[in-house]
Amino acid sequence: MSYDGMRTPGRNEECWCGSGRKYKRCHSAFDDRLEQLWRQGEEVLPRRLYKNADDIEGIKVSAAVNTGILDYVGEHIEAGVSTMDINGWVNDYLAAHDAVSADLNFEGYPYSVCTSINDVVCHGFPDEGDVLSDGDIINVDMSTIKGGYFSDSSRMYCIGSVDPKWRRLVDVCHASVQAGLAAIRPWGHLGDVGAAVNKVATDAGFSVVEEYGGHGIGKEFHEEPFVGFTTKAGTGPILVPGLCFTIEPMVNMGTHSIKTDRSNGWVVRTRDGKPSAQWEVQLVVTDDGYELLSW
Repeated sequence: MSYDGMRTPGRNEECWCGSGRKYKRCHSAFDDRLEQLWRQGEEVLPRRLYKNADDIEGIKVSAAVNTGILDYVGEHIEAGVSTMDINGWVNDYLAAHDAVSADLNFEGYPYSVCTSINDVVCHGFPDEGDVLSDGDIINVDMSTIKGGYFSDSSRMYCIGSVDPKWRRLVDVCHASVQAGLAAIRPWGHLGDVGAAVNKVATDAGFSVVEEYGGHGIGKEFHEEPFVGFTTKAGTGPILVPGLCFTIEPMVNMGTHSIKTDRSNGWVVRTRDGKPSAQWEVQLVVTDDGYELLSW
C-alpha cells in the first residue's frame, strides 16, 4: 500500500492510471516522488485526483461548452436583461450542445447558473425581477457536465457606464487571478497561488472572502483540494502534474465579512453592502506549468 491507501502495481503490471502501459514505464518514478514528499511531511493529495490525458481531453470538451455559454452571455448581456433571461440562455445553449448544468439541483440549488449582481458575492439566484441597469456589475458563474466531465468558470460583466471605482474592483480581481496562475509551479505548493491572489487584491486596498474559494474538479463537481485565497506561500498541497482545480477569488470593495440569505440558504452578500467581484478559471497542472481549460 502507498501513502494514499491505494495498491501499488507490480513493475510489470498495468499502471493504475489506466494508460494500459506497464507500471515501470508509466507512473513508477512519479509515485516514488509522491511517496518521498509524503515521508518528508508534505501534504500530498491521493492519486485518484490526478487526471490523465484522456480525462483532460474529456474536460476540454465540457469546457468548450462552458466557455461558449459565457461568450454568448457577453454578446447579449445589457441593461434591460433579467437574470432569469440569462438562465434561459444557459438552458437553451446546453440543450443545443448535449450538455447539462452542474449547478442545477446541486445540493438543492434550483437554477442552471449563478448570477451575482453588485453586492452579491456568490450563488445569486436568477430572477425575473432582477433586471440589469446601467452601472451594474454582475458575475455569471457557469458549470457544465458533458460526457461525464465537469467544467467551471465565471466572468464579470460591466453594464453600461460603471463607476470607475467599481470597474477598478473588477479589474483588480481579474489581475489577482492572473497572479495566481503565474504562481503555479509544478511540485510547488497550492498556498503559493492563494498568497499571490491575496497580495494583488489587498495591495489594491480590497479584501478577500475567506469562507469560499476554488476547488478540485473534473470527474466530480467539487473535489479536493479546497483552494483558499488567504493562504501563505510554501504551504498546502503539492501542485502535482495532473491536478485540476479552479482559481476563483471573491474580492470585496469593503470588508471581507459576508452574510447568507436566510430565506433561501444560498445567496451570499457583503455584510457592508459594498460591491464584490469574482472571476473564475479552471486549469490543470502540467510538467512545465499549467494549461487553462475553462475561463
